[in-house]
Amino acid sequence: MPTTARTVLFHELGGPDVLRIEDVPLPGLVSGPDAASGPRPAPGHVLVRVEALGLNRAEALFRAGTYYYQPSLPGSRLGYEASGTVEAVGEGVTGFAVGDPVTTGPGIEMGTQGVYAERVVLPDTAIVPRPASVDAVTGAASWLTYTTAYGALLETARLRPGDHVLITGASSGVGTAAIQVARRIGAIPLATTRSAAKRRRLLDLGAAEVIVSDDQDVPEEVRRLTGGRGVEVVFDAIGGPGFRSLGEALAEAGVMVVYGWLDRRPAELPWNWPFTIHTYANFALTSAPEGRRRSTAFLNAGLRDGGFRPPVAEVLEGLDRIRDAHRLMETNTHIGKIVVKP
Repeated sequence: MPTTARTVLFHELGGPDVLRIEDVPLPGLVSGPDAASGPRPAPGHVLVRVEALGLNRAEALFRAGTYYYQPSLPGSRLGYEASGTVEAVGEGVTGFAVGDPVTTGPGIEMGTQGVYAERVVLPDTAIVPRPASVDAVTGAASWLTYTTAYGALLETARLRPGDHVLITGASSGVGTAAIQVARRIGAIPLATTRSAAKRRRLLDLGAAEVIVSDDQDVPEEVRRLTGGRGVEVVFDAIGGPGFRSLGEALAEAGVMVVYGWLDRRPAELPWNWPFTIHTYANFALTSAPEGRRRSTAFLNAGLRDGGFRPPVAEVLEGLDRIRDAHRLMETNTHIGKIVVKP
């Protein structure tokens, strides 16, 4: 069994150029019961051979030192989301076996457990089963985005069939997943994007309407599209000064769920009360056994029957392309996930 792996590390904060690929010992291995048996995963841990990495905006923020927690410098790891195959299991692991297709994500602390690597050893609570019919690239593009959309829209906002939901930053991985999650339960997704060039693709993915925020007044368009009522739910990735105007698009007693802060300027509270604001962090749901079970079941059902079709913007071959992948992510020109195959 291998004891080292090519791994992406960074030793200082900055842009994509701070990322380095180094061969480092696999953390989480322990000695076997005798010299002949060799090392194996620690009790409760699983060794995964990584076949695809799904990039997330959080990783660019973490690399730059602007995420909600800080990297472990020097030598910080990076990455939440990998798809691959189980190569070995530690004592006490009963939910996974060698050869199982899996995806990583729940409860990962990126600085020490980041998954940008050819192999990773993780607690069994940090991986979930991937349906055998789902390829590694699709798996890497799915877990974080769809579980975030599920947890925020269904468990937090209580989105119901027939409700309208306004999805900001809809061309992102979570945004496109939210469109499909809303459609799956019979809700009506209204998508916003800054670029008219992305309109057709968002409609193809299931958006009922697309509002180009650089060219149109978002609350005015929402009111027109909902017959003056407004949306029952706002799902916002942006924050900042524009947050206040989103409240004007909300129906009376509606719900706003904030899951990102792409605009780090102060956000003002909307004044059209009554309504409810929730902040959503996916780890709070998926780190708990019951939340992990529900979100994984919902995701895998949609992947198996084809209801969830994660858009993949580009697949880059080789771990050495990780800097290129981060540069592409920061252009904001893509729709859906960027995937790297180590």
